[in-house]
Order: sequence, then structure tokens, then C-alpha cells
Amino acid sequence: MEFRVLGPVEVRRHGSRVPLSGTKLHTVLAALLLAREEVVSDDRLSRLLWGWAPPATASAQLYTYVSRLRKILGDDILIDRRPPGYAMAIGNSSLDLVEFQELDREGREALSAHDHEKAGDLLRSALARWNGPPLANTTDHLAAAEATCLTEARAVTLEHRIAADLALGRHEEITVELTGLVAEFPLRERIRCQLMTALCRCGRQADAIHLYHHGRAVLAEELGVDPGEELQATYRALLDGSLVRHAQRTGAAPEHAGRRQADPDAQGVPATLPPDTVDFTGRERELGLLSRALAPDTAAADRPRRVLVTGMAGVGKTALAVHAAHRCKRHFPDGQLYADLRAPDGTARPAGGVLLHLLRALGLAVGSGTAEDTDELVRLYRERTGGRRLLILLDNAASAAQLGPLLPNTPEPAVLVTGRTALPTVAGAHTVALDPLEDGPALQVLAAAAGPDRIAAAPGAAAVIVEHCAGLPLALRIAGTRIAARPHYAPDRFARRLADPGTRLRELHSGDLDVQGALLASWRALRPDARRAFPVLGGLGPEPFPAVQAAELLGLPEGDAELLLEAMADEALLEVSGADEWGRPCYVFHPLVRLFALAVPDGRAQGEPAGRFRGGVTGG
Repeated sequence: MEFRVLGPVEVRRHGSRVPLSGTKLHTVLAALLLAREEVVSDDRLSRLLWGWAPPATASAQLYTYVSRLRKILGDDILIDRRPPGYAMAIGNSSLDLVEFQELDREGREALSAHDHEKAGDLLRSALARWNGPPLANTTDHLAAAEATCLTEARAVTLEHRIAADLALGRHEEITVELTGLVAEFPLRERIRCQLMTALCRCGRQADAIHLYHHGRAVLAEELGVDPGEELQATYRALLDGSLVRHAQRTGAAPEHAGRRQADPDAQGVPATLPPDTVDFTGRERELGLLSRALAPDTAAADRPRRVLVTGMAGVGKTALAVHAAHRCKRHFPDGQLYADLRAPDGTARPAGGVLLHLLRALGLAVGSGTAEDTDELVRLYRERTGGRRLLILLDNAASAAQLGPLLPNTPEPAVLVTGRTALPTVAGAHTVALDPLEDGPALQVLAAAAGPDRIAAAPGAAAVIVEHCAGLPLALRIAGTRIAARPHYAPDRFARRLADPGTRLRELHSGDLDVQGALLASWRALRPDARRAFPVLGGLGPEPFPAVQAAELLGLPEGDAELLLEAMADEALLEVSGADEWGRPCYVFHPLVRLFALAVPDGRAQGEPAGRFRGGVTGG
């Protein structure tokens, strides 16, 4: 019997399709197949079938679907009831996903060994297992949970197959295919590099140059970023003529470009760090601290290397950590891993889901149904990371409880964590606290994003922009990106637009980069009473204030008010700024955070009158 999930979910017996009726039945089958004989809980199956609003008869319907599958598939396929759910064993039957992954692995190994002919054949066979968009006839809930990961795996295999074709000199044969892939995946820089390479070798250098500039414009417009190192290296090789002379091992820039010595994926070494910031600047001291903390220390080889970067939203924690990780890659020959511990809305991701992501990056085929068994995932993770010289970057940590399961239990892997405040789980770690930039480094960040010539031509406007961005790297990068993306857009005009405090946050937005959005995630992480108090405290002005002053404004006892202020400081929405003449700690808003406080949707409970803070401090 053959099972297929790389396209519409299908079952075939002796070459003929086995009739299955209805989206729900296909969904249950696909969920059990993707779990690879692991238990899929009733709760997960219910969410994949009906989302977060299952019918009252969900348990009975689920039982019916499983019973129908047992009857249709016969005795050769075992669907076991294993509380809290079901597990499926397909015996000697085949699954197209397993075949795809095995052929892809063998193809990468051949590519690593420079056997490009064999690699191309294996990778083409892997791609032949696909028959359209994955899980096409299942519910939207299952497709949303699994299809993106499967589609990404196919795109990476395509990149490796094209790399083999380029190495074999088949650039003319694949140019049309690559043109379609760039249109399908306009933000995938490696595919754009491969098409630039093919065009150059076909004698179409002008088209390759145009393709680079088009990609640069797309990245700026859609993401607010510059091309990554790989795409820039390919462009430099195109300009100096070396791109046409060198065969490509990975379909990227030529070997002499100095990006890396080999393809980590082809060697089975994980390399999932985000792209480095090409024009990184402004944090040289902190970068030195991180580099020294991450470097191996023979005198303390038995101590875990754990490094923590803290600071408010938008202060550049991730950019610094990613840049330091790229700079220190040579110390971690077993690979580099990355995981974002927060969802786009700022909520904490469950540790089980993050572990699943990390284990897959480490090459372990773990079924999605295992995500609910955190203890087993922790065991697998520590088994896979133990004794390996890995660098693990855990970005946007929300709490010690979330972070604990993600820490290896041997000293060889180094862990670099970013978060808004200190975390007990990494107590004793090297901690680098980021403050807003001084004017000099802030001007460097602005110039790097906007272009040095644009900023040098308008020094007065640049100084005003730096002042209004108040040293926040995210704000400076947004300002520079907007100036760079519009050659007709004078810095003086943008400086005037930032001058109005009432609209300043609205101007500090470009593509996915948004100061207000970054701060909103921090505000949402506050407990309800602190969310309600936050916009009220914005009225205290830009100067430092003690808890007693906040207590008067909120109508609370001083102790309760101080607890609220500490909660805001923990989310880096307030800074502790020394003490007053009576020794009481004082708090102060960053200028952009105060503007956000004055504009934030009020956090009052339903039915509460606007403009007033009611209720005492609650636990949380």
C-alpha cells in the first residue's frame, strides 16, 4: 500500500486509488501519517479537524473517523488506541514523505562529496515524489500547522538540485525554470543567486545585474532589509567577472568570496542562523564582550557557556546576537541553531514546539504529535546536543520556565540568549545589557541604512532624526531604510515629519519593521493591571519619577504602585534611573516608549470608565 501526503492526501493499493470521502477523513489520516507511529492526542486531532471550536460531538466523530479508516485500510495497517490518542503503524507500506527525505539526504551527501551527477539524479527523484501543494485536501487547520514546513523542505531540495546542475554546466537548461522560481519565491536570495549565475554564464550579464537590483528593491520594500551576504557576494563576483569562471558548489557565490568553506547542509551540519547584517555598526564594545564570552576557554572547559543579551524592544538585541554568532562560527564546527521563542504577536511559544523545531534542524525526524510530550523532547534534545560543539541562539526568551527545557546539559554547546530582562535560568551567565545608542554610534547606524552620502549631504537633518529616534536602533534603521528606498525623499523632509510627537511613531514604520509593533508586544506581555496603568503613567512626563508619584496618579498604595512599576521594568517598558533625595528608586520612560504609552489602546477591563485607573494590584 502507498500513502501520499506531498500533494493531495491519497492511499493507493496495487496502483489504484483507495476511495476516501471527505476532508475530515483525509485530515485524520494525514495527521497519523505525519506523526510517524507516535501518538497523536485526541486534543490535537480535534484542533486539526475543527480548530479551537470543536462541536459537542467531537469525541464521537473522531471515533467514527478512526473506525472508518481501520475498515478502509484493512488489517495490514494498525491504528492503535493509546491514551491520550491514537498511533498508526503502516508496516511495509510506503510513505512518499519518508522516500523524499531519504533521497534528499542521499543527494546532499553526494553533493558534499562533489559527485554532482549522482546528486542531481537523487534530488530529482526526491522532487518527483511531490504531486502538488502538500496536504491539499485536508482542513485549513492541518495545512496551517504542517504545510509550510513541507513546502520549505521542497524549496531547499530544489536549491540543492539546481546547485548540482550549475556545477555540471547546465545553466542554459535551467534558466527558464529558475526564472519561474524567482517569481514564485521572490524573497529567497539563494534562488536569485542561482539565476544570476545562470544568466551570467549564458552571456546575459546585464539581465543578471538587473535581477540583483530588482531583488534589492523587493527586499527593501517587503522586509526593510538590505541583501544578505550571499547575494551581495554573488553580485560582486558578477561585477569582477569571476562568476562566469567558477563552478558553484552550492549555487551561491564563488568559492573565493570567502563566505564559508563548505555547505553546512550538505555536510549534515545544522546552520539555521538568520542572515547576518551586512552593515552592522554601533555596538563594537558589546560585540567584543560577546565574542570573548562565546570563545572556548580551556581554563573553564567544564563550565557551561551561557550568554545573555538584555534590553528594551527595538534596542538591537537580535541583530547583535546574530552578528556575534556569525562572527564566532569557527568555534562551533558541529553547527549553529536558532529559535525565536516568541510568536509574532509577542506571546511565548511553548517549549515543546521550539524543541521540535530544534530537533528537526539537528536532523531528527520527529513527528508533530510528539510536541505535547515535552519530557521526551527534552530527552531527545539533550541526547542530540550532548558533547557537540554547537552554538544555540535562543531569541526573545520570555521566562525561565520556557527557557529551562531548551538548555543542554553538557558544557560543550554554547547558548546565547536574548530577552528583555535578566532570567534566573541563566544566572551566572555573561550578561550584556544594551542601552540606547549615543549620538555618534546612532548616526553611524542611520548612515549605514540610508547610505553615507545621503546623510553626509544633510548633517542638520540627520542630527534631528537621530534626536527623535532617541538612540533606538530599530527606529534608526527604519528611518534610514525609508530614506534609502526613496531617492527623491530628502532627509530634511523626513526630519520634519518626525518633529510632531503625535505622529512620530506612525512614521517609524517600514514593511515589517515597526517601533510601535515592537513595543506593543512588550505591553501585551504585562499582566492586566499593569497594562491598565501603563498609559496613565505616560502623563507623568519625560523626567524620572518615584513610586510615590505614580501611586498618587493611580490612586494606589505606594507598595502596590511600585509592584506595577517593577513589572513594567521587567518588560523593559520603564528604566530604573537612580534614586531621589530620600533614596527611593526612580523610573523613567524612554522617549519613544512614553509616546507609545500616550497612544496605546487603554488596557482597562470591560465596562471600566475611560481615562481612569481602577482596581488594586493583582497577582501574576
